[in-house]
Amino acid sequence: MRIVKPEVEIITPINGEEILKHLEQVGRICYRSEDRITEESAKQFVAGIIKRGHEAVIEHFNITVKFITDRGISHEIVRHRIASYAQESTRYCNYNKDKFDNQITVVEPVYITNCEDDDTREMWFKACLTAEQYYFELSDRGCSAQVARSVLPTCTKTEIMVTMNLREWRHFIKLRAAKTAHPDIQILAKDLLNQFKAQIPVVFDDLNFEEE
Repeated sequence: MRIVKPEVEIITPINGEEILKHLEQVGRICYRSEDRITEESAKQFVAGIIKRGHEAVIEHFNITVKFITDRGISHEIVRHRIASYAQESTRYCNYNKDKFDNQITVVEPVYITNCEDDDTREMWFKACLTAEQYYFELSDRGCSAQVARSVLPTCTKTEIMVTMNLREWRHFIKLRAAKTAHPDIQILAKDLLNQFKAQIPVVFDDLNFEEE
């Protein structure tokens, strides 16, 4: 059994300045102010529409992000409706094959990572091993992957590609980085926010969750 940490990676090639110029070109049609476009005007324009809540404009750029997380957290991710998804399928991925090194992969929950109680950590580890054992036994008895998967734990690793427009990514982060969100999805959302801020000027600058 392999244990991994959650990860998030922006797949779409990012040129922050070009994104802002694209959004400005889209948004200025609303005011027919295309004549005010300059080499330096995009940042101020995009900052202004976000401040005024005119976020429909930023729906005009999509970004694809890859999450490595557990099945439980992926179920929260796919609750976001304005998005496209492609996800590792436990129906078709048979972890009892060489392709997967004949083992399941699980994501260690942040609670377990930070837990100082060795007995609790050992209990979680043994439960995952037991699930793996019975998954392989079912597979060896001729059960298909889609049948054997019924004994896999919620913490089974999954990889999921998510495509959203910038407005929906802002909404995603507002919900999933908040202190009321699940701790494991908070880690992903805050990591993603930091990556967005580093690569795309203005669009995410007003979102801050580190203090929570």
